[in-house]
Amino acid sequence: MKSSFFAFTLLLIVCTNCKGNLSRAKKQDSLANITIDSIVVKKEERAMIVFSNNKKIKTYEIALGKNPVGKKHFEGDYKTPEGLYFIDAKSAVSKYHKNLNVSYPNKDDIQYANANGKRAGGDIKIHGLPNSSKEENYTRSDWTWGCIGLTNTEIDELFEHVKMNCPILILP
Repeated sequence: MKSSFFAFTLLLIVCTNCKGNLSRAKKQDSLANITIDSIVVKKEERAMIVFSNNKKIKTYEIALGKNPVGKKHFEGDYKTPEGLYFIDAKSAVSKYHKNLNVSYPNKDDIQYANANGKRAGGDIKIHGLPNSSKEENYTRSDWTWGCIGLTNTEIDELFEHVKMNCPILILP
């Protein structure tokens, strides 16, 4: 009984600060002083890996389009593109909490869609949640129209650190 009390007391000391309040680690930008210069998305793993100077910096869990398997070919297919693209714009004004524009469609995407009598679509982004959503209510699922979805906290971090014209390789 005495050892249980001691263990409980030790746990309380470790989990509290000097004022007796449960300590909460200060949220720090894990990418401080880092420029993200390349991104790899692995759709099947729902993972986005960011790099700086060829060094892996961080991996994010992502959401994809509602129809995630396969390469995006046409407007409205709810697929996330596959291939090499670039981050060619950033916007803090959107119906989603910030976004990074992915340069889809490229000339091959347009050519393929045209050859099939359809439009390739566009407006593929890495973005946060819809402005009306609360991050604490978010559960990871494939909910976008073909974009790459993150939490608002995650897109804030990327928005700050991704350089323009950053290559993004999207793999199946």
